Amino acid sequence: MIIPARNINSCSLELSNIDSWASKNNLQLNRAKSTEIIFVRPRSKGSQYEPPPVISGFTRVQSIKMLGVTFSRKFSVSQHVDELLAACSQSLFALRTLRQHGLPDEALHAVFQAIVINRLSYASPAWWGFASADDRHRLEAFLRRSARLGYRANSSTTFASICDDADDQLFMRITSNSQHLLHRLLPPEREQHYSLRERSHNYQLPERTTLLKDKNYIMRMLYREY
Repeated sequence: MIIPARNINSCSLELSNIDSWASKNNLQLNRAKSTEIIFVRPRSKGSQYEPPPVISGFTRVQSIKMLGVTFSRKFSVSQHVDELLAACSQSLFALRTLRQHGLPDEALHAVFQAIVINRLSYASPAWWGFASADDRHRLEAFLRRSARLGYRANSSTTFASICDDADDQLFMRITSNSQHLLHRLLPPEREQHYSLRERSHNYQLPERTTLLKDKNYIMRMLYREY
């Protein structure tokens, strides 16, 4: 449940609606497993006023995992990258064991792609734009180290290229399918009155107002693909 700051007084009412919906569908809202987080601008300085909890039974946290992706209250994904690298580093031990049992390099690379690369790139369109330069450097360093250890081909693409490909594939699905869940987030199409060079898309470019907005997936793709 996402509530903007200007509507904070509606928290209790919104939660009551969720409780009511759960009851009608033979479900129960587990407050012990529910958390509350207040998001603030990444570059905000000084102390931020945080209203007291308005929902009883919810723990206020500094970071939250949503569908497998961890965001901090300042929209940082450094913790998410930490968790990814820790999990993938453990997978390297399993790969080393497979190699000791005679698994050939080609098969080893296929296992690395299936286990490590797919885990690292999971939901990358959602978080890649929020990754800092240090986060990206650590991910690239991990893949270079894996290549030196023989778990990945030296000629393999960079992680940035992998994320760019994932961005392109998702954007193509969004723009080509009007029933796609994210299609409604696209801006209106431009009206062409002149014969101009071919563009990668025909959507109006929304105004760029903040750095945080620029990190949003749709915004990134509209300007990158234009």
